[in-house]
Amino acid sequence: MLAGTAEPATAEDLMRSRYSAFVLGDDAYLAASWHSTTRPADASAPTGIQWRRLRIRDTVGGGPDDATGEVEFIAHFRTADGSRDFLHERSRFARENGRWVYVDGELF
Repeated sequence: MLAGTAEPATAEDLMRSRYSAFVLGDDAYLAASWHSTTRPADASAPTGIQWRRLRIRDTVGGGPDDATGEVEFIAHFRTADGSRDFLHERSRFARENGRWVYVDGELF
C-alpha cells in the first residue's frame, strides 16, 4: 500500500493508487498490487516517463462487494525527449486474499 493511504476499497481506487505508484516510481507497491499469477518478474515502473494525467473512462463492477472489476483509463505522459503520448487500457482487477489486485489489461 502507498505510504499514508488506506487499502483500496474498489477496483477504481486501486487503479488510481497504481497510477500514483507509477508517478512516484514506487516499484514495491506496483509489485504488491499485481495478481500473483500474472505478476511479471520485473514489475517496476518504466524510467524516462513523466506521467501527466489520468482519465477514467469507464468502470464495470469492482465495487466494495464485488470479486472482480474492470477500469478503462487513459494515462497521459511525456517521454524523455518531451514527446507527448498516452496509454489507453481496459484493466481487469480481482480480489486476492481479500485485497484488490491488478490482473491484466487490454491495450487500445
